[in-house]
Amino acid sequence: MPGPTVGPTDDTSTAAAARPGTTPTIRQVGPGLAVIVALGGLTALGPLTTDLYLPGLPAIADDLVAKPAAVQLTLTFSMFGVAAGQLLFGPLSDRFGRRPPLLAGLVLYTLSSLVCVFAPNLTVLIVARFVQGAAGSAGLVIGRAISRDRFQGVALLRFLASIALISGLAPILAPIIGAQLMRFTSWRGTFGVLTALGLLLTLVSFGVLRETLPTETRDRGGVGAALRTMGRLLRNLPFLGLALTSSLAFGALFGYISGSSTVLQHVYHVSPQTYSLLFGLNSVAIVVMTQLNGRVLAPRFTQRSLMLGSLGATVAAGVALVLLTTVWDFGLAGFCPPLFVMMGSLGVLLPNTAAEALGLVEPQVAGTASALLGTGNFLCGAVVAPLSSLGGQPSAVLLAVVVLVCGVLATIAYLALCRPADK
Repeated sequence: MPGPTVGPTDDTSTAAAARPGTTPTIRQVGPGLAVIVALGGLTALGPLTTDLYLPGLPAIADDLVAKPAAVQLTLTFSMFGVAAGQLLFGPLSDRFGRRPPLLAGLVLYTLSSLVCVFAPNLTVLIVARFVQGAAGSAGLVIGRAISRDRFQGVALLRFLASIALISGLAPILAPIIGAQLMRFTSWRGTFGVLTALGLLLTLVSFGVLRETLPTETRDRGGVGAALRTMGRLLRNLPFLGLALTSSLAFGALFGYISGSSTVLQHVYHVSPQTYSLLFGLNSVAIVVMTQLNGRVLAPRFTQRSLMLGSLGATVAAGVALVLLTTVWDFGLAGFCPPLFVMMGSLGVLLPNTAAEALGLVEPQVAGTASALLGTGNFLCGAVVAPLSSLGGQPSAVLLAVVVLVCGVLATIAYLALCRPADK
């Protein structure tokens, strides 16, 4: 059954809306600042977990007497953990409500971060990173489900934009903070910061976030019912097309995240400080465009227009990168602007994809739908991440090809599968 245009904002009104024979009063009530900050912090947990410790990778290799390629597995397994965890926490939130699985995931995240602090060898660190990623995914997947419980359409985009304003600071600040932390502490201290952050978010979520999925509308099926729901969603061609579009766009993003450090520092010979500034500048692009999308563009243009425009910009950025790394050589001055354009286009593409996909499903399965979206994103990211360093050497050409191929495939997926969803 379709949800109301704007979801209720408290338990009482939500329950009333769910009772048969009751005509709910649909109100446009803005979320409180504390809720926006809490949900923004939960969605920021993923990029902070990924980016904060990256400056310490060489130190981890030295301290644990491991090869750099083996240490990279701590990043890969963390992303696999995020992908797998969403498949667990999404259906759990549809069955038991949003709060219990969210708080359980945050507690597990805090404990696994503490294990990372005291990891005696690389194997323990890799396992702890997998658990950390899986547990941290609870905030990501349930945060989106809470947003769907409360809003849809343009209201959902505006709410996601408010959250993105907080969470978008994470990729800007994480590498800078991580580099500064390495001046005063070891890589273990970085995981100590993540432990403290997990504890803080647990306490804030417990005190601020209220249950948004009433008991009457929860999915009471077991594992079999969850699998059937996933199968039904994946057979919905518009939803599948949006999920593939989102995943492939995320692949372009992770190709950039994983490859930009080595390419900029080893191919274009920038300093770690300059790299942090360039990384932050590109992150500003995605944050600014996310805000413009939710507050200016979405109320004036159709979602299809915004999707096609952002996909076109992503492909154009990929084409420019390939040409500027294979045909023309303008050095760093030619390499950076297309990356800035790509990041800005993703600031429009990713939130529109999520909002449109979640708008296709009933509120009681929003957690499962959110899990499928997030799992696809991080699986694609985990697969794409090592591609820009194939052959053992950093390559600007490979990074450019990854961005272009992901952009083209995302465009094909949207055009081929999402026509039934046009409005």
